[in-house]
Amino acid sequence: MIKYLGSKRTLIPTIMRVLWAVQPATSGAGSTVIDLFSGTSRVGHAAKRVGYRVLANDHNAYAATLARCYVQADADELGSLGLMRSAGSLVAEFNRLPGSAGYFTDTFCERSRFFQPRNGARIDAIREEICRKGLSPELEAVVLVSLMEAADRVDSTTGLQMAYLKQWAPRAHHLLELRVPELLPAARSGKGGAHQLDAAEATATLVGDVGYLDPPYNQHKYLGNYHIWESLVLWDKPETYGVACKRVDCRDRGSRFNSRPAAREALRQVIEGLRVKHLVVSFSNEGYITREDIESMLRGRGEVAVIEHDFKRYVGAQIGIHNPKGEKVGVVSHLRNTEYVYVASPDAEVIGRVRALAG
Repeated sequence: MIKYLGSKRTLIPTIMRVLWAVQPATSGAGSTVIDLFSGTSRVGHAAKRVGYRVLANDHNAYAATLARCYVQADADELGSLGLMRSAGSLVAEFNRLPGSAGYFTDTFCERSRFFQPRNGARIDAIREEICRKGLSPELEAVVLVSLMEAADRVDSTTGLQMAYLKQWAPRAHHLLELRVPELLPAARSGKGGAHQLDAAEATATLVGDVGYLDPPYNQHKYLGNYHIWESLVLWDKPETYGVACKRVDCRDRGSRFNSRPAAREALRQVIEGLRVKHLVVSFSNEGYITREDIESMLRGRGEVAVIEHDFKRYVGAQIGIHNPKGEKVGVVSHLRNTEYVYVASPDAEVIGRVRALAG
């Protein structure tokens, strides 16, 4: 999957153990997980793999596309319709396409340096061909994710699209190559779904058994960090601004979770309103909201247990702060942080099982 700030890759085993302790996915009944801030769908994909029905949600188009591919699309269903074979054929066809420079090359290879121009030209050609195909939503999501992940493998960043490297990353010299994403068969608990709603709207709309919340921690907008994927998926060829050629709507499309004054109330409303029995929340100690505040909010849903997970900060934070000339202007304050996994449940046995996991 794509490189992502806040990715739960290293936390997945812990989250899956927690979900199983809260509500085992042993049958269709009582095994629906709502992933309200789905991002790359790593958590949703892992939960689907072990049998949960997952309802994924994210207000960014690129994230909703990832969820449509990894959570909603089922390999066996697509296979029965002949669409898995179609996905493989399309990927092979796209890999043979010659490049044709257009908006993407101009914006992200010439006016900025996120990709080598030869790869940008191939991305332009493939994306235009996807538009011409008129594919079904799930098949289109599969090939768009294939293109997004192929581009991610040849970019020249530290993992964020706030800026690009001064010198080309070694991977940027590789030729763009699409691969069929790793799709899963239908979960035994039922077919999942991908939604593109604001968190408050999703809270009022989606119904499940377990809610998983991984909201933004601070002022950094995921749209600004991954604006290239948003433009690649929407293919609306927007006006841009700044050295990083961000979409102009990065200035306007905000979230209360990115605002220090508003984040606490935004999370409180989601915690109180989400229509599930159990809640699992992951949040960093670098976030706007303190552990004490989160535990206080969660107590309204029952007893609370907490698991701590220590891990390295993302690579950009380890490198340090530089000005536009590439000169280091800041000091790295710390190299590790703590991710808290909170569980709230009205069931004391559930909390006992989670506390046993925490040791």
